[in-house]
Amino acid sequence: MASFNRVLLMGNLTRDPQLKYLPSQTPVAEFGVACNRKFKSAQGEDREEVTFVDVAAFGKQAELINQYFTKGKPIFIEGRLKYDQWEDKQGGGKRSKLTVVMEGFQFVGGRDGGGGGGGGGGMRNQEGDEGAPARPMPARGPAQRPAPQQPQPQPPFGDEQQFHDEDIPF
Repeated sequence: MASFNRVLLMGNLTRDPQLKYLPSQTPVAEFGVACNRKFKSAQGEDREEVTFVDVAAFGKQAELINQYFTKGKPIFIEGRLKYDQWEDKQGGGKRSKLTVVMEGFQFVGGRDGGGGGGGGGGMRNQEGDEGAPARPMPARGPAQRPAPQQPQPQPPFGDEQQFHDEDIPF
C-alpha cells in the first residue's frame, strides 16, 4: 500500500527552542509553532483559529534553530508526522503525542523578524532519519542569482523586419 507523510507549516514559535543531546551526542531542538487560519463563518463573520504544533529538529538543524530562533519568530517548516505512545508513569494509562519531525526549514521575514519575503539558508536532512547529519538546502544568496540580462536592441519596424512562417509559435 502506498503512503505519503509530508507536512508544510508556516507560523511563529510559541516558545524558545530547548536544545538537548541524545546519548549519541546528536543535538535535538524541541519547540512549538502556532499556525493561524482566517476564514468566514457560515454567518459571514470573520473568524480565526490557531493550531499549535510541536516540532523536533535534529543534528545541525537543531543547533541552527537554537541559535537563530526565539519565541515569536516566523518560520517555514518542511517535515513529517511522528506518532509516539507511552505509558504514563503516574498510572494515568496510555498517552500519545503527534509531533512534526523537521526535515528542512526557511527563514521568513527580514532580519528584524518582521514580515516580508522569505529566503536564507535552510537545512535539510536528506536521509530522512533523525540522527543523520543535515545537509544544506541549495542556497539562494546573491552569488547564485543570475545576472540581470541587458535589454537586446530591437530591429526597427517597417520594411527591414521580415517574418517567416517558422517564426510564428502557433
